[in-house]
Amino acid sequence: MQITKNTLVTLNYELTTADGTLLNPDDTELMYLHGGYGQIFAKLEAALEGKQVGDDVYVALSPAESFGEYDGSLLVEEALSELPDDLEVGMEIEGHLESNPDDVIIYTVKEIRGDEAVLDGNHPLAGSSLVFDGAVKEIQPLDDAAVRELLEHEHHHH
Repeated sequence: MQITKNTLVTLNYELTTADGTLLNPDDTELMYLHGGYGQIFAKLEAALEGKQVGDDVYVALSPAESFGEYDGSLLVEEALSELPDDLEVGMEIEGHLESNPDDVIIYTVKEIRGDEAVLDGNHPLAGSSLVFDGAVKEIQPLDDAAVRELLEHEHHHH
């Protein structure tokens, strides 16, 4: 059986930075719905098209093909009085962009200086080139009803 649209694919994988730093030591299995649903990086999904159980897949991803380029405009300083009392460096807090108040953005607290905190809205891996090295473990064809159910379930969890 080959990976085609509407197959549920299970992969064993390692995700590393370009210099070889392992990023997923505790989570080496990935399951996703194949077929352009945006569940994995587009370049990786394209490389998996037509693969079979046991096939290897190795894909180098530029920042643009993975978590995006680092965007300096997402680095903001905020008054501590506007933030939770128990704020610590490394915490993640939800926020909103002024340009789109409906869009939730996750900020990581980078630094606390005096009465201000430095918050970074970039993904922690933004600006990083990544390497996906994996193997196809399982392929399961799904009918339209199962695909719909999976996508609805996923939508309610984001």
